[in-house]
Amino acid sequence: MLKLDEFYKAKYVLDKVVRKTDLIYAPKINPESEIYLKPENLQVTGSFKLRGAYYRISQLDEEEKAKGVIACSAGNHAQGVALGAARNGIKSLICLPEGAPISKVEATRRLGAEICLVPGVYDDAYCRALELRDEFGYTFIHPFNDPRVIAGQGTIGLELTEQLPDMDTVIVPVGGGGLAGGIAFAIKMLNPNIKVYGVQADGAPGMQRSIEHQRIECLDKVSTVADGIAVKEPGELTFKLCRDYLDGIVTVTEDEICAAILALIEQHKLIAEGAGAVSVAAAMFNKIPVKGRKTVCVISGGNIDVTILSRVINRGLSKSGRIYTFCVELDDKPGQLLAVSQIVASVGANIISVHHERNDDTSGVTACWLRVRVETRNVEHVQELKSALRNAGLKLI
Repeated sequence: MLKLDEFYKAKYVLDKVVRKTDLIYAPKINPESEIYLKPENLQVTGSFKLRGAYYRISQLDEEEKAKGVIACSAGNHAQGVALGAARNGIKSLICLPEGAPISKVEATRRLGAEICLVPGVYDDAYCRALELRDEFGYTFIHPFNDPRVIAGQGTIGLELTEQLPDMDTVIVPVGGGGLAGGIAFAIKMLNPNIKVYGVQADGAPGMQRSIEHQRIECLDKVSTVADGIAVKEPGELTFKLCRDYLDGIVTVTEDEICAAILALIEQHKLIAEGAGAVSVAAAMFNKIPVKGRKTVCVISGGNIDVTILSRVINRGLSKSGRIYTFCVELDDKPGQLLAVSQIVASVGANIISVHHERNDDTSGVTACWLRVRVETRNVEHVQELKSALRNAGLKLI
């Protein structure tokens, strides 16, 4: 159902609307690989979703334009549809799950769309959007399972082959599969030797599980900080594309996603949402064979909810060994806190907080617990501190 000509047609239409995001060299993400970032978080609306939504809307006939469009989204597709509709003078109604970040809801509203909040997750919003489509005659703009939407998303693949023709590997986030399927199809049509991998969150592995079992499966629930890829069930078209053109799909943990977000902030001054950072997490933690390979990580979006950003950063600091909390059991007598402080100082760590507690859980009647939170350099530094504490005869809890 897809032809490469459609991708080039989409590219022609989008050249006047979207940014051609430049590649960013990222040597510290994984020193064993030559990593480049494709920062679609810097795209208009802060996400790649504008590409597919705008192209699909641009191809509507006059009757469809007169009735307007409807869509459902966790946020990024909503903004793409809203902007695409506004630029074409078309009414848009967006169904969003109630749990969508307020920042994304308000951004969609500011772009001119009407908002319908639906209890549940993306799939519940999807069902409500279909009901409203049938009732009022809107054209439904699917976030991923539509050939023209996929062609729009796949223009990223065309850009990559122009920007880095000798690349070996491309890593792409996977939710419903429109981005990964489109990029993989475009790249494989032009150079089948390039490896294209998909990445999902541990808490939403719908596409991975479907491909593993060779049939579309619907997850009972999804739970992840990467709300942009929290999809219960992949589409029929995207399932076939990902199955046939991806070289594999891996998953990353919540801590790994947070560490990737932190790395992008610190190393490249880029804000990525959880969904956008999963590709970087896969490269950072060697979930994909990138050693010695010229690799591109697609950062699909940057619309992170700022209210959770501090928690994400703290999780990322812990995963990266930049913050470490330990608890030691001590004899409850003078000088013990000083001894622990001296050990921490001797290895160059910095104490952030100290909590001393007496309770009945200690092994000795006169013992106490000392809980200490420290700043450290990395995972190796944490191990050095733990060894120093143990070598001093302290009991780590």
